[in-house]
Amino acid sequence: MKNIAVIGYGVIGKRVADAINIQDDMNLVGVCDVISDWRIQNAIRKEYNIYAATNEAEKQMKSSGISVQGNLQDLLDKVDLVVDCTPKNIAAKNVEIYKKQGIKFIVEGGEKHETTGHSFNAETNYESALNLNATRVVSCNTTSILRTLGALKRADLLDYARGTLLRRATDPWESHLGGIMNTMVPEREIPSHQGPDAQSVDPDLNVITSAVKVPETLSHLHYWNVKLKKQTTKEEVLNAFKTSSRIKLIQYDQGLVSNNTIKEMFLDMGRPWGDMYEVALWEDMLKVVGDELFYAYVVDNQAIVIPETIDAIRALTGIETDSQKSISKTNKSLGIN
Repeated sequence: MKNIAVIGYGVIGKRVADAINIQDDMNLVGVCDVISDWRIQNAIRKEYNIYAATNEAEKQMKSSGISVQGNLQDLLDKVDLVVDCTPKNIAAKNVEIYKKQGIKFIVEGGEKHETTGHSFNAETNYESALNLNATRVVSCNTTSILRTLGALKRADLLDYARGTLLRRATDPWESHLGGIMNTMVPEREIPSHQGPDAQSVDPDLNVITSAVKVPETLSHLHYWNVKLKKQTTKEEVLNAFKTSSRIKLIQYDQGLVSNNTIKEMFLDMGRPWGDMYEVALWEDMLKVVGDELFYAYVVDNQAIVIPETIDAIRALTGIETDSQKSISKTNKSLGIN
């Protein structure tokens, strides 16, 4: 059993904490944050140990009736590894603390590759992360790119790929704070950052991405045009995608015609928050024309990196050296079939 801390109990942090808590080879020692509102109150309801990130936060927590187990340093003294889910400006400062302490750490996709020198995707480069001191679990969109293009690459089908990303404007629970309405905002730079980010994990990927911010908050939508190495069949492409346990093939003609209907399906499946850990790829929309492949899929940016983070914990701590065993174990615990 490895002792793990979660720093930052927000959209990703609360999901990571819950995922750690149901593993049988790691122990959630506590969560650390500065908040005293309903979010941390839910952590208390789940009987997680609460630690205060700052002295001011500790005072506020105690005045709100929260039982505080200690400060950030107290938590770090008890753990083998930290998963930092704080906003990037805060995470960058925390990284210096972890390095000084000599403690292993994981940061999420908002950080730069240079923060850790290693970027992680379980199906792509698990073994290269074994026993490292740090890694970065790449962003939601980058994770989806590595899963889908990685499957095609393993089948020796991938030549190059060009993708367009329709990006959600903001997180659902922050819709009142910002976002956009009645407009679409293209990212100025091509490639958008996701393509180069995927290459930080797999430098051999020939991929270019462009992105557009759209006025919705449920998920991201990707459209891909892939040049294949040879003329092939739809069946061969689908068989390649099926080699990834974290790609879920869905059917447009079964009523899954939009991101909200897909979300409803996962809610009906009983997933916490309706989370979709998989890439939901439309099987009946997928088209092969000679040596060209066209497909589309949906990405849940609040959930897709959760299984990757659990696998990254195992890799860094060395409690599982086989990527497929870790992926299978994580999948089973999270209900990924």
